[in-house]
Amino acid sequence: MPSLRDRQARLATYVVYAVQGLSFASLLIQVANLQAKHGLDEGTLTLLLLVVPLFAGVGSVGAGTFAARFGSRLLLRVAQPVVALAVVLVGLAPNVPLMLPALLVFGLGVGAVDAGINMQGVAVERRYGKQVLNGFHCVWSVFSMLGAAWASVAAELPLPLVMSVPMVFALAGSLVSGRNLCAPEEEKPEDVAGGATAGGGFPWRPIIPLCLAMAFLYVGDAAVSNFNTVFMKNVLQAGPQVIPLAYVAYQATTLAVRLGGDLAVRRYGPAAIVRIGGVIATVGFLGVVLAPNQPLGIVAFGLTGVGLSVVAPQSFSAAGRLDPAGTGVAIARVNLFNYVGFIAGAALVGGLADAMDMRAAFAAPLVLAAAIVALAPGFAPGRRAPDPSAA
Repeated sequence: MPSLRDRQARLATYVVYAVQGLSFASLLIQVANLQAKHGLDEGTLTLLLLVVPLFAGVGSVGAGTFAARFGSRLLLRVAQPVVALAVVLVGLAPNVPLMLPALLVFGLGVGAVDAGINMQGVAVERRYGKQVLNGFHCVWSVFSMLGAAWASVAAELPLPLVMSVPMVFALAGSLVSGRNLCAPEEEKPEDVAGGATAGGGFPWRPIIPLCLAMAFLYVGDAAVSNFNTVFMKNVLQAGPQVIPLAYVAYQATTLAVRLGGDLAVRRYGPAAIVRIGGVIATVGFLGVVLAPNQPLGIVAFGLTGVGLSVVAPQSFSAAGRLDPAGTGVAIARVNLFNYVGFIAGAALVGGLADAMDMRAAFAAPLVLAAAIVALAPGFAPGRRAPDPSAA
């Protein structure tokens, strides 16, 4: 039976996931508008978009080292407000030279926060003794969707105002929830609480399938998040009110799946759920490539959300099982491949769009979504957790 303290930590973790979803969507849903504001061609836009995942990878690696010593609560209390402020600065930047450092700060902060919130999520899941991580990612999806919906409703307002208003709520949520997150000693399993903070010795081999699946997932997520607005505007000729609806569909279906995700995983197991997700994501990207009109394009983006939504929660949950000391190192490493995938996704989709067209560009995530199916056995919970000292 969860204690009052367990419930407090779970509620606080819901809030930090919500803040991260809102912050992330508030920036990425504005890619097409930022492109128009600064007069960027597709190649320059791709290079700028690479700044975020590149520095997010640095932030994630640093988060693993920091959290192993000080815990992820302090990490989040510092990094999450920085992310919110960076979103505001990107919206306010009058030119690319001033926008670039804001994107750099956003990337570093997002990497640290992504790792930190999933460390907290796994800690709560461990304390509850059952799968609850999908619920946290569900909240992330809800607030990402709300961020996209706000962008649609406020499309006629000045861009800095549209990007800044959600960050007032993000900053407040982060500051209020921080004190109730799991403390360092609460993040570790009871039988190793106060034990070693194992760091660089954690073995890579058991988490390789998780890392690859995470990378392939985020190639697809990068394609949708970075280029859905460009696809809707330039390929399907959508107007300002319709353009954000593709991302809303992506987040809405992600949410719908994650609402029942924990129950499905408990019943069928993570490997089966990841396998089914890979198949559905493949069908979704095929729909994007072939979409003849705006409604079917929106439906196709929604299908990609159905398939991709199951992979990240199960990757972090499996990484947590493979880290018996509860150091967070495995989670930070798996999270690093979030940004490997984002970098590859931005490069692949942006490069193919430049060389060919945007439809052809979405064939790359189609192929990699199919590869997730082959990696699904690596999510089976029966694998033996490694001894971090054995690397």
